[in-house]
Amino acid sequence: MLVQPDPGLIIWTIITFLLLLFILKKAAWKPLLSALQKREDTIASSIQKAEQAKVDAEKLLKEHSERLAQAEAEAQRFINEGRQLAEKIKENITTEAKAISDKIIKESKEEIEKSRQAAIESLKKDISQIAILAASKIISENLDEKVDKKLVDKMIENLPEKIN
Repeated sequence: MLVQPDPGLIIWTIITFLLLLFILKKAAWKPLLSALQKREDTIASSIQKAEQAKVDAEKLLKEHSERLAQAEAEAQRFINEGRQLAEKIKENITTEAKAISDKIIKESKEEIEKSRQAAIESLKKDISQIAILAASKIISENLDEKVDKKLVDKMIENLPEKIN
């Protein structure tokens, strides 16, 4: 047999192991355990901070979404107000243009009527002068101009009914 159990060696091995265990407990286990505890606390703190950051980020995202919805609503309101204003301006311009157009048409009709009346008056004068000339040539003597004028005016008064 190659290995023989020696009671002295076994006792010294156990004593050395227990001594080593005691030294490690005093010198190494406490720092190791405290380092592990620190690490565990740091990890727990980091997880808590990460969860808080996640909650904060979700809160910010929700606020951002709400602000975006508000901004879109505001933009839509501005667009609607702009459309209403443009429609109102369009109506005002149309109304003003129609009023100006009606005024121009009315003034043009009045001007045409004045021109027509002036042309009729001018025509009456020309006709009376022609009639007087014709009558004086026919009679071969020059009548009194006032009498001639009265006769021609009386004749012309009946004439507009046919001209109009």
